[in-house]
Amino acid sequence: MASSHSSSPVPRPGSGGRDRFYHKDRDPSPPRCRPVRSLPDVCPKEPTAGEGRGLCDGPSVVAEHDRWTVYSSKVNLPAALNDPRLAKRESDFFTKTWGLDFAETEVMPSFYLPNITREHFGPYLQEMAQRERIHERCKTICPNKDDVDAVSSITTNHDKSRAELEQVPKIFMKPDFALEDPATFNTVLPWSHFNSAGGKSSRDVASSKLLQEKLSHYLDVVEVSIARQISLRSEAFFHAMSSQHELQDRLQETQRAVAILRGRTAAMDRVMCQGPLRALRTALTRNNCVKLHNKLKLMAAVHQTQPTVQLLLSTSEFVGALELIATTKEVLQQELQGIHSFRHLGSQLCELEKLIDKMMVEDFSMYARSDLNRSLREEPQVLEKVHKPNAVSEKERLESLVFGLLRQRKLDFLDIYSDEMILAAKTIVSQCVAESVLYIEEIDTEVVTKLADQMRLMTFPQWFELLKIVFETFILFLQRIKATLNVIRNVVLEVLDSNQKNRLLEEASLRPSGQESSRGSSFLQGEAELAYLTHEGLFISDALNEAQQQHVAVQDQSSVVGSRIQPTRTEAAGSESGTTETSVSSEQSFMSGENMMPTDLELNRVISSIQELLHVASDVSHDRCVKVLTARAKDGSLERLSSAEFVCLSQAVEGFVRDTEELCDRHSVSLRGALQSQANRFVHRFHEERKTKLSLLLDNERWKQAEVPAEFQDLVNSIADGRITLPERKTPGPDDRKPTEFLLVSGQKYAVVGTVLLLIRIFLEYCQCVNDIPSIATDMLTRLSDLLKHFNSRSCQLVLGAGALQVVGLKTITTKNLALASRCLQLVVHYIPIIRAHFETKLQPKQFSVLRHFDHITKDYNDHIAEISAKLVAIMDSLFEKVLSKYEVKAPMPSACFRNVCKQMAKMHEAIYELLPEEQTQMLFLRINTSYKMHLKRQLARLGVVNDGGPQHGLVVVDVAFYTENVQALKSLERLDLNMAEIWEQKR
Repeated sequence: MASSHSSSPVPRPGSGGRDRFYHKDRDPSPPRCRPVRSLPDVCPKEPTAGEGRGLCDGPSVVAEHDRWTVYSSKVNLPAALNDPRLAKRESDFFTKTWGLDFAETEVMPSFYLPNITREHFGPYLQEMAQRERIHERCKTICPNKDDVDAVSSITTNHDKSRAELEQVPKIFMKPDFALEDPATFNTVLPWSHFNSAGGKSSRDVASSKLLQEKLSHYLDVVEVSIARQISLRSEAFFHAMSSQHELQDRLQETQRAVAILRGRTAAMDRVMCQGPLRALRTALTRNNCVKLHNKLKLMAAVHQTQPTVQLLLSTSEFVGALELIATTKEVLQQELQGIHSFRHLGSQLCELEKLIDKMMVEDFSMYARSDLNRSLREEPQVLEKVHKPNAVSEKERLESLVFGLLRQRKLDFLDIYSDEMILAAKTIVSQCVAESVLYIEEIDTEVVTKLADQMRLMTFPQWFELLKIVFETFILFLQRIKATLNVIRNVVLEVLDSNQKNRLLEEASLRPSGQESSRGSSFLQGEAELAYLTHEGLFISDALNEAQQQHVAVQDQSSVVGSRIQPTRTEAAGSESGTTETSVSSEQSFMSGENMMPTDLELNRVISSIQELLHVASDVSHDRCVKVLTARAKDGSLERLSSAEFVCLSQAVEGFVRDTEELCDRHSVSLRGALQSQANRFVHRFHEERKTKLSLLLDNERWKQAEVPAEFQDLVNSIADGRITLPERKTPGPDDRKPTEFLLVSGQKYAVVGTVLLLIRIFLEYCQCVNDIPSIATDMLTRLSDLLKHFNSRSCQLVLGAGALQVVGLKTITTKNLALASRCLQLVVHYIPIIRAHFETKLQPKQFSVLRHFDHITKDYNDHIAEISAKLVAIMDSLFEKVLSKYEVKAPMPSACFRNVCKQMAKMHEAIYELLPEEQTQMLFLRINTSYKMHLKRQLARLGVVNDGGPQHGLVVVDVAFYTENVQALKSLERLDLNMAEIWEQKR
């Protein structure tokens, strides 16, 4: 029965000899940890006074082996064998003593027994298979006589008992037979056979006796069948009884062996174990005391958390306070979990942490408000020095606040700074206006309360000075914001750099050094013996794991207490004594809160938000300056500025915009847009004034040659030198040059009227505005082209259209007026390419399309000049037609008609010679001569004069020679080829 648990070692099959034992190979995988159950003692002991127990509280098999008797057994053998709770009677022998779970407990197989499989019996089965088949064949052919007799007797008895049992009704054989059931009871005892109406009759008595005999017969049949079955199994019963006696003998031998073993074990326990175990118990007690002392010190440190946090908050050490709270919460969850006195400390720390979050947000808002509202001129950008001892500078305070907000992942603190910045920007304009109004006596601030109305009451110099003060103040404002944001950016960059360093340290910590491994192994070797002897389990691996966990717990506890809580309290004490922590210490304490640390992505977003906030500051500053501009321009005062004043305004705005772009790296468009809008209005007024002035000049122009003052000649000379600007006005002096008759331009003389001289100065003013305000180049070009078109069209109306007769009262439009107008138009055409080149330097390449206006203007001017030339020819043509229509070929010669023509030709030459250049004069007279030949030829044809050498031909030749001589006698027409031979009709 017990041999299955105490098998002797089996020799290893194969080579290795007889004396070697088979050792079962261990499974390389780690063994499963099964719950170890302590086994109750088979032989319970009686308590003895004065004897101590071992390390375990279970029953001892050492000291009380002689106390047990057979009567100490809890359950006797028949009761154990007849246990009705189990179906298998042979498997519950020990269950009454050792418990019901004993038979079902999985027992680890012995390492010294091999795993026997079917393959081990393969050779034996192959060897015995043939013999088994022969044996079975022999049994079939020749059965055993005893077996045949036994089988026949058993079959006979079985058939007989079966027949007897069939006499018993089936209802008694049912497994659910119960007399309590009325139907069953009525079937077994049929009371219907008895007469219940009257008394007992003889028939009823006979029926009851018959029923009783029948039931007794059924009982006898069943008892006989049971006795027969017992007789058939009597041999097995007696065999079991004999086995029981043999088992009792073996148990007695086992009892004697156990008594001897207990005696020897008691001696070993008394001599060798009690002293060492007492030493080990003392060592364990000391270790427990050390752990308890460390735990109490940890509890004392945790108890001081709240006062320490209050002390850190008093010195603005938000990061240290938050780190202390986080460390304390971690200690409460790990080392001090379940401590009743600290059951409310966790919730208190959470509330304190929320309070610190609110304090940091409020302090940051107060810092932003006070920093932005400080004097921008008297105090530096970021206060780094402190005048009070043991005080924290503003820069350190800001760094501490930013570290704390980042640690708590309050990444929206820049929105608070943005709101305060917008409010401060609004206040700047109000303060500047209020300070400027104080020095202006003409403005009563009690009557005029609105800032916009006060600004409109200022003169332009006063308002312009205010605008420059606003610009200067906003530059200082942006410089302070940039300095503050740089401090915040440096803090974020430090945190980002520390994140990367932490990751490198974590990666390095994942690869432990050989020294640490050897230290750990030596510890395990030193503690293994103690752990094994004091461990209550069955396996040494569990003991080593438990010892290692205890060692790690001690190290964690010492590290938590030594490196987290105590340094934080030391920092608090240092702060109380007057020392302040720098940003490096804040960064180190910040790095310990790894769980709350923002990710690199979040930190990069904060950095981009800082740059965006600087851009927002630039936009806000420009918007507030736009308010100043629009408030002044509401009544149109900026449109009425002079060119010089508007140029000063434009230069101031452009300078402010450039400064903000360099400072904030932001291209803000609001202020430039407002200036562009005002510039458009200024350009419109500028153009309308000059167009009106030009119209007035043209309406009063008498189209006579004007003298050219020296300043206009100098102006033209400066344009020739490439300076497209207005020269400074010179005060008149005694040595000034006298005016000249002609304007010298590139070596040519131009006879001009006074309007054209002023027109040159006007378009130079347009060019000067473009130089000063490049943003209005396209608008100014369009307006200048409109001005030039207006001059061309208006001069055409006054000269060619004879509008000057009604406007200025001229009697007639003379050839001299026409020639002078043509020469003025030629002067403007000369300057159009120069103006175009100047504007081209001020335009962007994508704006070059607007230069086509100059091409259209040049074409219009050339057409106008051609029309004036045609008008001069037409004047002489009408004269030729009128005079030559009266021509008669008769003496005296030269005729009066030709004398009149030559006289008119001389007047024409005298009128235009000094006004037009020589080439134009020659071309004009060629055209006039062509017209003369056409009219003369027509008149000769009408008179019938032909080239026949007759008297009339001779007279005409004399007149033509007179005409040719007179025309060629005119200045600059000496070499003019008149070619008068075309006037003659050929002879018929």
